[in-house]
Amino acid sequence: MAAAGGEPGEPSSQNVKQIEKRDSVLTSKQQIDRLLRPGSSYFNLNPFEVTYWITNVSFFYLSILVHPDKNQDDPDRAQKAFEVVDKSYKLLLEPEQKKRAVDVIQAGKEYVEHMVKQKKKQLKKDGKSQDVEEDDPEVFRQAVYKQTMKLFAELEIKRKEREAKDMHERKRAREEEIETAEKAKRDREWQKNFEESRDGRVDSWRTFQSKGKSKEKKSRSFLKPPKVKMEQRE
Repeated sequence: MAAAGGEPGEPSSQNVKQIEKRDSVLTSKQQIDRLLRPGSSYFNLNPFEVTYWITNVSFFYLSILVHPDKNQDDPDRAQKAFEVVDKSYKLLLEPEQKKRAVDVIQAGKEYVEHMVKQKKKQLKKDGKSQDVEEDDPEVFRQAVYKQTMKLFAELEIKRKEREAKDMHERKRAREEEIETAEKAKRDREWQKNFEESRDGRVDSWRTFQSKGKSKEKKSRSFLKPPKVKMEQRE
């Protein structure tokens, strides 16, 4: 997590040499274990931690070490490790994503520096020695590392929460859309059935009226009074 000579968050030239020296003895299995160790889902959120952001040659060397073709005895884990390396490297090639990672690391460093100052301030107030364990560069580096991992983890948790919320909102909007469409369909079907039944009712009424008139006409013909013959006078 040491600051780079040009940009915070990137390994310095001295750290690069240390990393290269350390990793020159790491085998494919050791690199895969490093990338898939317990808690790696959060450790690997820091792309600098995954790739060390050293040189393209070093990156390709790392990618070859964990490539499934080179680890045919454990292809599944090798594939996962390779994807982690590839994702982190591509992320660092994007200026905005790289800047975001650098900002997180810088925030972690500034937080630790602030806490160290607060410790020294309190010790001075208490009249004690202002020496703290973080004065040791390695202890300070570890403190920054832990704080940086915490920040990356918090950001990832927030991202997942936003993603879950957005998914819930999209699901609810979709359900409302489907409900609206189904209601509109039911309304159209009801209107169609109503109009069809109305036409049927009108036709039935007309038929009823027509039959009624016919019966009335026939009734009238049957109810005509008989003609009365005049009786002849005797």
